Amino acid sequence: MSPSADWASAKAPDLAEIEALADAAFAALPDAFRRLCTGVRIHVDDFPDEETLTEMGCETAFDLLGLFRGVGLAQAGEVATGQMPNAVWLYRRPLLDYWAEHDESLGHLVTHVLVHEIGHHFGLSDDDMAAIEAAADTIREP
Repeated sequence: MSPSADWASAKAPDLAEIEALADAAFAALPDAFRRLCTGVRIHVDDFPDEETLTEMGCETAFDLLGLFRGVGLAQAGEVATGQMPNAVWLYRRPLLDYWAEHDESLGHLVTHVLVHEIGHHFGLSDDDMAAIEAAADTIREP
């Protein structure tokens, strides 16, 4: 089968497939890093909601690839009653748009955004996040 035949029937990954990439990316992160993420939930949505777009100062719904919401470890104290659990959101359509415009695999992109957003949980620098991402195994495409 020619490479063009593969693309002729290809469809964009759905929410479940992006979630599977995120799960694989998370599983490939160093054990010590993952242990510190206890309780952090990963969500995949097509787009951020309007409130998030406004809060983050986004011009379009495609401007935000991911987001950490919660109390990071750097600021953590007692969890307040009624406080939502720490969570990372990955946004499928902006991820796919970015992927289409750049020369990297979708698995690498999902890993990069996931590490960056979890890094906010830890209060890590960009250099720290780059080192963690480099330690992660290569993620295979679905």
